[in-house]
Amino acid sequence: MSRAALDLRIGDLLQLRRAHPCGGRAWRVDRLGADIGLVCAGCGHRILMDRLDVERRFTALLERNEQLEP
Repeated sequence: MSRAALDLRIGDLLQLRRAHPCGGRAWRVDRLGADIGLVCAGCGHRILMDRLDVERRFTALLERNEQLEP
């Protein structure tokens, strides 16, 4: 059974399955496309992860960015 595509917006705060080495588990969405840019909310480290990996590791949406981009 396939899951629905993850609806992400720039600025959303999400939680991934494993913690970052700094101890933080929250990540802010920085870039959207085939690859998703994430910034660690704990230390500010930036990573680029493909969409499939983010969908597999996603556990919770902590905060939704309500502002729609033009």
